[in-house]
Amino acid sequence: MRKRARSITFALPLSLLLALSGLPDAQAATPKDALLIGQVAEPQSLDPQVATAANDSRILVNLYDGLVRNGAGKLNIEPALATRWEISDDGLTYRFHLRQNVRFQDGTPFNAEAAKFTFQRMLDEKNPWHNTGPFPLAFFFSAINNIETPDAYTLVFHLKEPFAPLLSNLATPTGLIVSPTAVKKYGKDFGRHPVGTGAFRFSEWQANQRVVVHANADYWEGKPAVNTVVFRPIVDGNTRVAEMLSGGIDAMVEVPPDTVKLFAKHSKRFRLYQTVGPHVWYVMLNAHVPPFNDLRVRQAVNYAVNKQSLVDNVLQGSAGVADGPIPGAFSWAANPHVKPYPYDPDKARALLKAAGAEGATVTFYVTEGGSGMLDPVPMATAIQADLKAVGLKVNIETYEWNTYLSKVNAGLDDHTHMAEMAWMTNDPDTLPFLTLRSDAWPQKGGFNSGYYRNPQVDALLEKARLTTDNAVRGQLYRQVQQIVHDDAPWLFVANWQQNAVTSTRIQHFSLQPNFNLLLNRVTKQ
Repeated sequence: MRKRARSITFALPLSLLLALSGLPDAQAATPKDALLIGQVAEPQSLDPQVATAANDSRILVNLYDGLVRNGAGKLNIEPALATRWEISDDGLTYRFHLRQNVRFQDGTPFNAEAAKFTFQRMLDEKNPWHNTGPFPLAFFFSAINNIETPDAYTLVFHLKEPFAPLLSNLATPTGLIVSPTAVKKYGKDFGRHPVGTGAFRFSEWQANQRVVVHANADYWEGKPAVNTVVFRPIVDGNTRVAEMLSGGIDAMVEVPPDTVKLFAKHSKRFRLYQTVGPHVWYVMLNAHVPPFNDLRVRQAVNYAVNKQSLVDNVLQGSAGVADGPIPGAFSWAANPHVKPYPYDPDKARALLKAAGAEGATVTFYVTEGGSGMLDPVPMATAIQADLKAVGLKVNIETYEWNTYLSKVNAGLDDHTHMAEMAWMTNDPDTLPFLTLRSDAWPQKGGFNSGYYRNPQVDALLEKARLTTDNAVRGQLYRQVQQIVHDDAPWLFVANWQQNAVTSTRIQHFSLQPNFNLLLNRVTKQ
């Protein structure tokens, strides 16, 4: 195995290392009644049906509630704005009984009509408020045929066909309930003026500086313990670390791998949090154009990149090597027989030669940073070096996160061959359905930006959605995992163990497997 220290050793600046060992206690710099959190990027939108990034979701789940939610620390489903529900034997009718005496933060009542409004806004193109979108994840609920409200606190979904992921999808940010009054007031600007029923109410959004929310004194689960939460977008990892060390923030998410062990050693000043969740970090390959329209070249890339070295060195052991689109966190759906592509540069060279792709030049889109993206620039540099070693010339183009998303989500063009991406999901259906189906090409409203197509995968994913028996669903997803692994539409890289760090002034903070942050029980000394 060749040495790669020159491309994957990223030392923390000396000033920060010294700060960890010798900085006076600056943690008290932030006010006691405010929680300041360092985020990885500027939000796209605070409209839960418009936003798609985990970076945004960490704010959204504190402003809004859904009908159901994931339990704290779990991926199970529990009541939220719905206190209970029944599912018909044929799987076609879901009847939700809603919580009473709940109000949106603008003072208007939450009821069945408000919940119906949220879903019809997404699903009905003739709805007068459909133009407040776009709603890229609306097809989470495309199985809904019609919605009834028999009374003020009963909501009934009638489905076109059985749809196993419905409850899981309702627990995602896309299922959060919005204030109809606020949507009608702000229209397309609702995402800058969010109103929900959540634990915190929106106060201000200063672009590239902060999003500020205040405790909702009338929250149905009780007023939060902290009065104010400030979400600061701090794109550069070292800058987030410096702010954490100096007391400029109380907590930071997505701790740079170089500093995880250092924070862990300083337990008198900081608390490090880590948890495993369903995350996949990958590089999509444009199967629409040469050279990646050839299976042999896509497989060659997977053999060429030393993913274990990336995980051990760039990511400092904070992730495991990925083997496909369904992460092992979904133990009932993951395929234990599918193993990661081994590091085999000789095999990569042979495949490239057989495909006539030796010496090909490819363009690689890379983001400066974004939610779940795992040191994207250092990772891309290391991948570039490995591909160069087997005869591929890789030109990296780097973009700010939101600009990057707009370019990649529109679909890779004929001159763009590779692009980094990361997804965090709470159902094994989500990632492959959104990113690997033929009907999920960007022109059809999906996120299959590399234009992968396999009719067998399409059929398996459709069948899994119609199957309410989890054992049968798991078997179908295991088949998907094997086929996609062999087809190699992506460079499968890593499954992340998410992390965060707080000052010791912060109590009752925890990470969620779905990558959200629930802040209504957090306290600050």
